[in-house]
Amino acid sequence: MPTIRRLLPLLALSAAAACSDNDNLPDPTQENFVDTVTVGSLTDTPITTASGYRVGSGAVRTDRDPDFDFAYDIQGDPATGAPVILPLVVLGIDIGNSAAPGVMRREEAFDAIEAAPSNGYVTEEAVPVALGERYIVRSRVRCSIGVPIYAKVEIIGFEDNSLVLKVLANTNCGYRGLEPGFPDR
Repeated sequence: MPTIRRLLPLLALSAAAACSDNDNLPDPTQENFVDTVTVGSLTDTPITTASGYRVGSGAVRTDRDPDFDFAYDIQGDPATGAPVILPLVVLGIDIGNSAAPGVMRREEAFDAIEAAPSNGYVTEEAVPVALGERYIVRSRVRCSIGVPIYAKVEIIGFEDNSLVLKVLANTNCGYRGLEPGFPDR
């Protein structure tokens, strides 16, 4: 009997090691899926129009909720006249010590974007946008483990002073996979 008691901690440790992942993250609980989101312009739309985008929630009204990751404006780039995405820092919204939300332009097709990088996001300047362009969006820190969440978006239309996006958001804390289904990374 004393031999079994000495082996119990070793057995428990072996079982825990066999069941753990290399990334030390809990299993994902939310499936990634493709959706369509419409975000209105900050200018030339009623104040009640949702002009902000929050990863995981979609379009939000900027007059009621400052907790968004970027806003859209049709009167953006004075040099080109192109509409723009405005990360929070550009709008003067203080994010404290959090990682700044931002966007990263991607050249590959929407379906070919498989994972979000950790760094390299535009956070401090307006980003001119055009039909068919694709971006990865990093949120501000949203998770209890102190990390942002990510989405990929494709601009599929401009309608009535609004931006129409094809979106796949990954709301699983710590995961950066941007493919449909449960993320594995």
